[in-house]
Amino acid sequence: MQSGDYQDITKPPTVAILTMLHFLPAPINGVIASTLMLLNILFWVPLLLLVATVKLLLPFRRVRLAIDPLLLRIAEAWIAGNSGWMRLTQAMQWEVSGLQTLSPRQWYLVICNHQSWVDILVLQHVLNRRIPLLKFFLKKQLIWVPIMGLAWWALEFPFMRRHSEAFLQKHPEERGKDAATTRAACEKYALVPTSVMNFVEGTRFTRAKQQRQQSPYRRLLKPKAGGISLALDAMGEKFGAVLDVTIAYPDGTPNFWQFLQGRVPRVIVQARTLAVPRLAANAAGDPSQALRELCQTWVNQLWADKDALLDTLLTNKNQ
Repeated sequence: MQSGDYQDITKPPTVAILTMLHFLPAPINGVIASTLMLLNILFWVPLLLLVATVKLLLPFRRVRLAIDPLLLRIAEAWIAGNSGWMRLTQAMQWEVSGLQTLSPRQWYLVICNHQSWVDILVLQHVLNRRIPLLKFFLKKQLIWVPIMGLAWWALEFPFMRRHSEAFLQKHPEERGKDAATTRAACEKYALVPTSVMNFVEGTRFTRAKQQRQQSPYRRLLKPKAGGISLALDAMGEKFGAVLDVTIAYPDGTPNFWQFLQGRVPRVIVQARTLAVPRLAANAAGDPSQALRELCQTWVNQLWADKDALLDTLLTNKNQ
């Protein structure tokens, strides 16, 4: 892909004056960015919780249909606020492609590689109001994160237990609970356009994890198709497309503090819109098991393509 194929969506002409903070020392810039991020959270999350409480107290379909769009608008405004402080404090070069045909009125299944907590802000920044709000699959423990756990609960992000196979063998009663959680969440998402987001590697990529897994991919961990197969099974007919996103950091994967300090010179985001695989129609025998196997084969091929793309992007990073 040539440089002309990219679009910088982060700096509208009217905000040039907002780049004035880029000259500050990185630690000071990080403190300013952290403060603005916290203030943005403290402004929007109480409003989010207030509206979510109304839905909790009045659990009727008609109330949900009225409240859910309002919750999504609040979340989108919150993300827009994050984009604002990012423009103010970051001099990062954005190279973004593949977003031209997206719609906020369509259901999406979104998959992406995962390297850093920065990935979440990157995805929200480039996709906000281009597609419906991203709903992430989260570890159950994250519900206890101060303030944010409540916000994720209010937005009905599914919290997953993600037990190991060894644990499930000792506690078979826990098997299937994540599937039930996913199905329940997807049933709610079917009412209002939603983007179901899944980091299919299940954790952030590191070389140590790659070696421990003996991953066949150079720049990715092995993908796990369980969450995707559940989402496709629960609401496959609702999804209008699969959005396959690849994130690359040519100057090295940043941690969150490096990002806040403005020490991420460049990020590449490439998206491609794919047809929703109609895998259930090909399933034989046990439908759920067959669907998982077919989905795993499909994801493995996507991951092979993504690995080759990342290799190209990072090998040619200085060209």
